[in-house]
Amino acid sequence: MLSDAHRSGRRPKISSEQQAELIAKACEDPQESDCPIARWTSDELAHEMTTSGIIEKIGGRWVRKLLARAKIRPHRIQYWLFSKDEKDPQFQERVTAVCDAYRNAITMYEQEGVHTICLDEMTGIQALERIAPDLPVARGLLARLEYEYRRHGTIGLFGNLHVATGQIWCPLLSETRTEEDALENLDNIISQDPQARFRLVMDNLNTHASESFVRYIAHMIGYEDDLGKKGVRGILRSVASRAEFLSDPSHRIQLLFTPRHCSWLNQIEIWFGTLRRKLTSVMSNDSVESLSDSIIRFIEYYNSNLAHPYNWTYTGRVLVA
Repeated sequence: MLSDAHRSGRRPKISSEQQAELIAKACEDPQESDCPIARWTSDELAHEMTTSGIIEKIGGRWVRKLLARAKIRPHRIQYWLFSKDEKDPQFQERVTAVCDAYRNAITMYEQEGVHTICLDEMTGIQALERIAPDLPVARGLLARLEYEYRRHGTIGLFGNLHVATGQIWCPLLSETRTEEDALENLDNIISQDPQARFRLVMDNLNTHASESFVRYIAHMIGYEDDLGKKGVRGILRSVASRAEFLSDPSHRIQLLFTPRHCSWLNQIEIWFGTLRRKLTSVMSNDSVESLSDSIIRFIEYYNSNLAHPYNWTYTGRVLVA
């Protein structure tokens, strides 16, 4: 029986040990190698491996191939941030409370007249005027928008989503978002149905647990006890004591604060995305006034034709792999 004799073949230029060291280096912080960059590129890794004597000769193209085989991409990043409130023992309780409010919003509205409202501010909406007219859709062609534009200032929107109906209530356009603006928005909401129960979902911005919020809600619910003094005693003493009062479930007007860095938990953020896609990212406006009119007209159109309750499927349970 004929067979080829054993041959050693061509010796690999890079051994498995050297490849392992390359991969390990790619997973390290470049500054550990005294390299003043934030992230490795293939060319910089190749240079580091040769100058350090680990590999005699290698180029960036070969480094890219080796890293691709190992599914390592040191030049790519992805932002991530866990809520700092996850360390708070009440984190899960607060998330669940918001999800329960969503789940019960329609029933409580239809049977008891309770309004569940999600509110937040969309800041820095730019009035952009494109320097040439848009070209509409044609057969075989996409709509075309002029790339260059002129800036005409910005406006902010206080958005208030009625969870049970999906409509936007009493939008407030303002160039600022001060405590006074936030209080005006709150008063606009409550004034829609002054004697009803409200559950208001909002973030932990300091203006949402301000002295003015406490005094306003205390007045609206008929709370007559001493509120104390800001920074000294009682309910007004600190942000924590004010937030505790505002979130009291026994009150006719209750605030539900989302944990920090949990904007995804507030349904108004979903609607803000709709506003961007359907209007602000594509429309040309030659002034802030024109932009404001466009936003109000869109909200009126949305409430009449598009509004619907969101199908909120997250239950508040911690997700595990």
